[in-house]
Amino acid sequence: MSDVGGTPGGLGSFLLGFAMSCLGGYLLSNQVMVGSGYWNFYGANTFGITLLPMLIGIGMLFFSGRSVIGWLLTGAGALFIFAGVIANLHIYFQPTSLFNTMVMLTLLAGGLGLIARALRPHRASAAE
Repeated sequence: MSDVGGTPGGLGSFLLGFAMSCLGGYLLSNQVMVGSGYWNFYGANTFGITLLPMLIGIGMLFFSGRSVIGWLLTGAGALFIFAGVIANLHIYFQPTSLFNTMVMLTLLAGGLGLIARALRPHRASAAE
């Protein structure tokens, strides 16, 4: 139970680092606002044209469920729509104090450092 990552020792460091990383990541992501804009694809408000490959693929799959082209069009269309949604997101960091920002980043970086240290093998102490 005390082995972390297949190496002896480090369970305490790993758990503390994991808790610090989770807290720092939560606090940091809590300060981020995400919004979206209009979908632009070679023109203004052309989201509908990006649905065509997927809709054609779905139609082909209803005609024949084994259609390789239908599966490719459906998968590529869904991927294209997903990529377009991600590309049109606007991500903003809300204003906060320097102290709060330093606490968030210290918890995150310190926790990741403790996790990395826990994965390295530890020497047995003299008391063991």
